[in-house]
Amino acid sequence: MALSTAFTELFGVRHPIALAPMGGSAGGVLAAAVSRGGGLGLLGAGNGARAWLERELPIVAEGTDAPWGVGFQTWAVDAGAIELALEHGPRAVMLSFGDPSPFAELIRRSGAVLVLQVTDLEEARQAVDLGADVIVAQGTEGGGHGARRGRSTLPFVPVVVDLAAPVPVLAAGGIADGRGVAAALALGAAGALIGTRFQATAEALADPSITKAIVESGGEDTERSSVLDIVRGSRWPSKYTARTLGHPHLDRWRGREDELAADASARQEYDDDVARGAVPPLPVWASEAVDLITDLPSAADLVTTLATQAEHALARAGRR
Repeated sequence: MALSTAFTELFGVRHPIALAPMGGSAGGVLAAAVSRGGGLGLLGAGNGARAWLERELPIVAEGTDAPWGVGFQTWAVDAGAIELALEHGPRAVMLSFGDPSPFAELIRRSGAVLVLQVTDLEEARQAVDLGADVIVAQGTEGGGHGARRGRSTLPFVPVVVDLAAPVPVLAAGGIADGRGVAAALALGAAGALIGTRFQATAEALADPSITKAIVESGGEDTERSSVLDIVRGSRWPSKYTARTLGHPHLDRWRGREDELAADASARQEYDDDVARGAVPPLPVWASEAVDLITDLPSAADLVTTLATQAEHALARAGRR
């Protein structure tokens, strides 16, 4: 059976699956591959670095005739970066982590679909008030950044679905196979936004050491913390912590975040460890569903696999 939802109808895509715009990892090749596979590829533009955008936007725009989009970290981006992205004709622009109101009208005027990710009910209400075309409800199981005091995906998604109706909602956080996609649909979502599973694909812009760690790790190896943001000098708002795999500097500073922030030598020690290869070039953002990731397929094939698994899961649900 085909999984037709408000999301697939809105974008004209085959499958209710979207690529999470993972900063740095979701480059043009990966986003284009997901779109070619029948999902919605979202370029991970992060803070809107111009050189990165100028390199990756043409890759995705020229790499697929299917709809694609771009995602930004709202707290770190400026209107100029969004305008640059809009020049390449994305079908959607997604804003996450911060107040999207300064950019909502700019995106709406362009004709792009406005996608707003939310991590709590206050953000969800704001997204509705701003006229979001699609809302992403992110649970705390997700890899990378999310709410310090958020809710897990299972209870959070249906609450947002009810609050936002009739706006389509995508579920995010801890979804790494078709059973997770099926569960999202059963919760009332119109699809799933998936990150870590797509980071472990042939097209992802990720260091081989990072993809190897994802394939070899389990959910119990992940931890949510602000330590690795502080030690890297990243200015993420304190409202959002990050779920990562274990890390020597996390072990060193866990529970001592204030002391870490005041230690002028800690950043240099971290940079020195990165330079000599003692730690990965970036933290390994990974969701609690990382156990389900055991290979590095092509992203286009993965979209089809996820959709097929979801169809099978829904067909056999409730049967002995």
